[in-house]
Amino acid sequence: MAEPALLPAAQMERLAPVSLATPCPRIPRAHIARRCARRRMDLGSSPGPSLGQTNQLPQKSPPRARPAPGAHSRLSPAEGLSMDGFWTEVERIQQRDELREDTGDGGEGRPPEEGETETQWLQDTGLLDLLGGLGLDSHHRGLLSTLTRTQVAAVRRRLDIYTRSARRRHKAPVRDVREIFGAFNSGEISSENGDSGIQWSQLSSRTPESPLAAEPEGPQAQTGREEAFHMDAAYSEQATLLLQRGRQPPGGACAWSEGSLPFRVPKGRLGLTRIGDLSSQDMRKIPALALIELTALCDVLGLDLKRSKAGKQKATETGLFGVPLEALLEADRRACPSTQVPLLLQALLSCLEKRGMDAEGLLRVPGSQARVKGLEQKLERDFYTGLFSWDEVHHNDASDLLKRFIRELPAPLLTTEYLPAFAVVPTIPDPRQRLQALHLLVLVLPEPNRNTLKALLEFLRKVVAREQSNKMTLWNVSTVMAPNLFLHRGQPPKLPQGREKQLAAGAAEVVQMLVHYQDLLWMVSSFLVAQVRKLNDSSSRRPQLCDGGLKTWLRRIHADKDKAEGGREATPKVAKIQVAWLIKDTLEVPLTPSTKVAHVLRQFTRHLRSSLQAQEGSEDKESLLPRSRLRKSADFFLYEVGGNISEHRLDPDAYLLDLYRANPHGEWVIKQSPT
Repeated sequence: MAEPALLPAAQMERLAPVSLATPCPRIPRAHIARRCARRRMDLGSSPGPSLGQTNQLPQKSPPRARPAPGAHSRLSPAEGLSMDGFWTEVERIQQRDELREDTGDGGEGRPPEEGETETQWLQDTGLLDLLGGLGLDSHHRGLLSTLTRTQVAAVRRRLDIYTRSARRRHKAPVRDVREIFGAFNSGEISSENGDSGIQWSQLSSRTPESPLAAEPEGPQAQTGREEAFHMDAAYSEQATLLLQRGRQPPGGACAWSEGSLPFRVPKGRLGLTRIGDLSSQDMRKIPALALIELTALCDVLGLDLKRSKAGKQKATETGLFGVPLEALLEADRRACPSTQVPLLLQALLSCLEKRGMDAEGLLRVPGSQARVKGLEQKLERDFYTGLFSWDEVHHNDASDLLKRFIRELPAPLLTTEYLPAFAVVPTIPDPRQRLQALHLLVLVLPEPNRNTLKALLEFLRKVVAREQSNKMTLWNVSTVMAPNLFLHRGQPPKLPQGREKQLAAGAAEVVQMLVHYQDLLWMVSSFLVAQVRKLNDSSSRRPQLCDGGLKTWLRRIHADKDKAEGGREATPKVAKIQVAWLIKDTLEVPLTPSTKVAHVLRQFTRHLRSSLQAQEGSEDKESLLPRSRLRKSADFFLYEVGGNISEHRLDPDAYLLDLYRANPHGEWVIKQSPT
């Protein structure tokens, strides 16, 4: 599945909207003014990162602003810990009369009732049917068989909690959890990268009260350090093993590095998988598996994974501002069918990239209130008709429109359900486990939200890359954008007295991590891909059992077993590669332990060029390969199709022999990237 492509600005200017969103009355702003006054008095103190305060975990200071390239020291404490950008943004929203009261409870989540959280969790993970019935169908057998021990423990815990709450509410008796998990034996998930090395010990039924504190390290030890971020084993299993060993992962503090991630992702034999590399059919399985793993990780760390229940949304379905993402994309696709990111957002980002990247204080300096209101009205009227021109839009006005677009979504971009979970991330003491939780949360997001967030984060990274000109460091950008992502519709959350500083610092830290680690966050963990393979494999065998083909199924099991026992003798010596468009013969590549996908693509490019040269003098015009299809070798990709995967774009560094062993019934096809 190709990644969502942004449209050029020229196409944006031919578009215009439908109707103007209905304005809402303002809300009092006295509490914002009081908070800003307290903020100015307390700038010297160090705010804590916790947002939800759902558990008692060690507190830490928020990360400081990133140093300029070539610098050997961080910013001063006053600069690094300043939250001026956050509270100035909140105060500006209030002064511009942009705070709105919800006519319903659409964006604001409400506390769930007893047992409601577990019911919703089981529904989101596809396990709701476990609550009733007498038998365990093949779908649930397949899903449960893919889970690791920590994931099984997380499912059991939710079922136990639901059972106890149902009994207290005098509801009909539900199935005992032993009836469900006695029906199968959960095996070990083999590593997607072919490493069967780590054997995980049995998880204790007792949830740890709190993770062990990491060993503090000095700044000299952290400078230039790069830690491995492993994706081949479940994060919850990694955390369990470390707790059983009585220690936390090395690197107790996160060191910001210039030009590269402080965490590196080791490439296994099967390479790395990004979100756009999997087909939509396989990606639909990822959120449920990621939610189970996120819950298991929080259970191991002793965290309470808070979720809100979204209320009914009372939002306009037409227009540009204050419209649900799904409705906005549906309108956009009438103009551009392949749209994955809202056209208005693409146009705003394109405008800012053309005119404002070097402007000092980009995103922080406000535009003209009168001009912004006028631009919003013109956009609502002329965007889709192509009569709106971006040539005269000031970059500060465009940045105000960008933040307003995000803030005015009927539901938060990070979703009502998972916004509290994002808020809990800064309370995790270990930086690697913070990043693991944030990674799983990104995978859980709905596809429209995830694509929109990706486009926004890519733009923010470009802003930070030009900080020498625009003076917007990573911390400055994070403090300015955090209110628009975490304060839904600009409304301050209902917090106890004195917790505003914790909200500000924690929200800014999450945005900082999203921007800085976005390349890592948009990967699909290898252990999740392995679970998808196993789930697809169990689903493919299900119809044979339903049709009464038990003997056929058993023969296939024995054939696979004999093939595995045959070892190298059962492995073909030549890999046959198909081509998705016009070419006469199949490409044959020697299948050796050192053959990579990149080798196949290079051989194919040479083969294609020689075929073109041989056909130059041919009179058969229909047999000629179209030169327009031959661009550079980077435009070609090798996919595995079928078997235990729907479609998977392969990493150029993946090894073919290991891919064959992971999916012996799949096919390899070369395709060209869409133009």
